[in-house]
Amino acid sequence: MSEVSIHQRIVDPGIIAIVRGIDSAVAPDVVRAIAAGGVNAIEITANTPGAVDMIREVSNSVDDVAIGAGTVLDPETARAVQLAGAEFVVTPTVNTDVIETCNRYETPIATGVMTPTEALTATEAGADFCKLFPASAVGPQHISAINGPLPQVPLIPTGGVSTDNAAAFFEAGAAALGVGSSIVDGEAIATGDFSALTDAASEFVAIAEEYR
Repeated sequence: MSEVSIHQRIVDPGIIAIVRGIDSAVAPDVVRAIAAGGVNAIEITANTPGAVDMIREVSNSVDDVAIGAGTVLDPETARAVQLAGAEFVVTPTVNTDVIETCNRYETPIATGVMTPTEALTATEAGADFCKLFPASAVGPQHISAINGPLPQVPLIPTGGVSTDNAAAFFEAGAAALGVGSSIVDGEAIATGDFSALTDAASEFVAIAEEYR
């Protein structure tokens, strides 16, 4: 999948689903259920046990979904997940070495930021997106506050995003949203209720379509 195509899979539905701490045996079913709800960009966090193997397995077994790696803290991890099949990378902090590694191999990257200085540093270093994290600590108004002087920075609020605040984040100017447990419900996964993930993904996509 080309870098442009991956970029569009993030931007078009406006939602990145974040998968963290699940059993590798159910990972393909989880990803398929989320994709069925219209979310085609799915991040598997690198601090999930067996994450590299999970990314490799899901990338090989599920079509038409951009599988990314999240919580990437260093260039070594970035390269490992790229080689496993990760098509985009997400970090919680600004690490220019990770950005450089992603740029070198044409892998889109969303870099974690909180301040205008971090957002500009990440963008000038080559980040494709800036992940506003943790978004719940600052709220939707922080999006417009940063984009006021830095309208060129595409922001993706992540952390505490729910159906209660998703519309407000989009109305404030978010390019997309990173959504964890509000889509990837651990209890639903434990009981095999994958349709609940599909329904939740669909709800977020509908909010993106209406308010972005």
